[in-house]
Amino acid sequence: MIRMDSVTKRYPDGTVAVDRLTLEIPDRSITVLVGPSGCGKTTTLRMINRMVEPTEGTITLDGADLQRQPVTALRRSMGYVIQNAGLFQHRTILDNIATVPRMIGWGKQKSRERARELMERVGLDASLAKRYPYQLSGGQQQRVGVARALAADPPVLLMDEPFSAVDPVVRKGLQDELLRIQDELGKTIVFVTHDIDEAIKLGTMVAVMRTGGRLAQYAPPAELLSDPADDFVEDFLGADRGIRRLSFFASEGLQLTTAPVVRVDATAEQLAAPDAPYLLVTDVEGRPLGWSEPRDLTAGDIAAERLLPYGRPFVPGTDSLRAALDCAVLSPTGWAVAVDGDGRVTGVASQQTIGEAIRTAHGAADGRTAGPGTDGDRPAGAAGIAKAAP
Repeated sequence: MIRMDSVTKRYPDGTVAVDRLTLEIPDRSITVLVGPSGCGKTTTLRMINRMVEPTEGTITLDGADLQRQPVTALRRSMGYVIQNAGLFQHRTILDNIATVPRMIGWGKQKSRERARELMERVGLDASLAKRYPYQLSGGQQQRVGVARALAADPPVLLMDEPFSAVDPVVRKGLQDELLRIQDELGKTIVFVTHDIDEAIKLGTMVAVMRTGGRLAQYAPPAELLSDPADDFVEDFLGADRGIRRLSFFASEGLQLTTAPVVRVDATAEQLAAPDAPYLLVTDVEGRPLGWSEPRDLTAGDIAAERLLPYGRPFVPGTDSLRAALDCAVLSPTGWAVAVDGDGRVTGVASQQTIGEAIRTAHGAADGRTAGPGTDGDRPAGAAGIAKAAP
């Protein structure tokens, strides 16, 4: 565990970057520092590995004062990932990842074996090993940066806005990959971001900092969303914090109906049977094709290209109520399509049904920081990359 006790950073011109910060960063968790520009997030991160020296206060790791440790050994004992990866352009990907092991005395063969192992762990193809950073995409370079930080198996990983320079699709993939890796390795991660959505998705604990380097609130994400400490935190969370909170309510148990679901080879009797304004047509294996009004369907002549889009499906028990609601909103019929892990339809849910589930979840959450089926500090969902709702 990392503990910061009344830590202050004051520069010679009188500027206070961090002001009397007291924080306990739990072991084997992701603690996110979030806040507006100039609030001291990066300064706080850099004081942990002494790239910036605190003016006052103490920082301890498992009870040991970091100020009493040799600074070089301290920095090599902590992984560090920055924006744009910060890779050595003249070194291959394999040698970039092997940098710290080589610096602490590992042999070349052992270092490269470790690098190859980590390439696989972070989702990099082995064929990239002999390439140079400029030959990789931005997302691939960030994966190399994460692998390099993990190379010497450090207990602590410091990450300074590592995914902010990539596009939203790649960013989501990197976030999911980090959650998967954390599930496997259980590092103590301190993560800096200015993006509250990223903080809520990744954080076990979230520290919201205000301008002037003061701590505004420190809490699990679900508690942060349900009970902001003051107007500053509430404004920073944004007007849609209620929607974000739905990420912590599981969709498992959501009432589904299969009545309006028909296969593309349905008979005239099967098409006429459901009493519904719209029917969801699936292929012969049960995967969704689209919606249609019953009167527009003819047995033996159902063309997928004439169907209305079904939006985006959700997986009950894996995705959250936020995901289910999003699917219903995206659907032109107002019904969310539920599928299993193989993409086959298991039923549909109306906005009304989802609304009732949300009210039930809110009722069950009274007196707690998270709804049923959650772990209380991460969005509802299954293990690994499915932990956070879309």
